[in-house]
Amino acid sequence: MELKIAIVTCSSTRTLAEDQAGTNLAAKVRDRGWIVTGHEVVPDNRATISEAIVSYSDAGADIILTCGGSGLSLADVTPEATADVCDRNVPGIAEAMRAASLRITGRAMLSRAVCMQRGTTLVVNLPGSTKAASECFDAVCAQFEHAVQMTAGGGH
Repeated sequence: MELKIAIVTCSSTRTLAEDQAGTNLAAKVRDRGWIVTGHEVVPDNRATISEAIVSYSDAGADIILTCGGSGLSLADVTPEATADVCDRNVPGIAEAMRAASLRITGRAMLSRAVCMQRGTTLVVNLPGSTKAASECFDAVCAQFEHAVQMTAGGGH
């Protein structure tokens, strides 16, 4: 199955050229035979993050991977921005990422990452560090094709 995936890195300190986590995620997406429909860096601003999610969703992305902004800093607003423009919570994906990450570090319990649906688009909040984003992606990506099929009305 050919998935269309957009990557939105949420950071007020990185440029696209400096975005190792997002670039690494794009490579992982392509390695699975999926299409990267966009990759951008937006500032840690709730409205701006929401706008990026809406834009990629309306353009037909199956999945939007956000990267960063899901920690405890007061500047971390990605989960709130996601909830502002999404319809339904998909808690199992965020729970699976935290469970996998807890096997590596106890700090995983500090993640506020969410996974939600906006129409037929799945939005997954990943951590901002290259290593953590990669580990979380690896923990859940095997379910992406089935999730997209179910969202499109496919059977189990």
